[in-house]
Amino acid sequence: MESEELLGSLGQNGNKEQAPERKSPLVSLEKDLAFYADSIKEVAVEIMVEGISAHPIFIAHQHEVSIGELILNREELNTAWTIQASTLEEFIQKGIIHPDKKEHFLKSYKKPENYMCIFVIVPEGANFVYYPYPKATN
Repeated sequence: MESEELLGSLGQNGNKEQAPERKSPLVSLEKDLAFYADSIKEVAVEIMVEGISAHPIFIAHQHEVSIGELILNREELNTAWTIQASTLEEFIQKGIIHPDKKEHFLKSYKKPENYMCIFVIVPEGANFVYYPYPKATN
């Protein structure tokens, strides 16, 4: 995935360039994550409290994916992104995270009480993003 696709068109020194008119998909994702924050945090806490996993992962996508459980449907909520809930264990089981890379992943995994771990899927590829919960929800 090209960084320009994720971050928009930033110049060499980080300034916005007047290049493509197409907005980065992350602009709408950030808006939706702010809107979804309370619901996502509630599901993350439930996953941890019920002993399902200590490492909840949420999948953000705009198409169909076959991992996780649907929790926030963009069509029902009139938003741009659908969110599905999953776990580190399911990501390993499905081969998205190789078992040999589990420890490496855990070193970068941020506290789920403070950050949502989002696996963002766009046509160009997919990547993990950690998005902080708004302070008011802590």
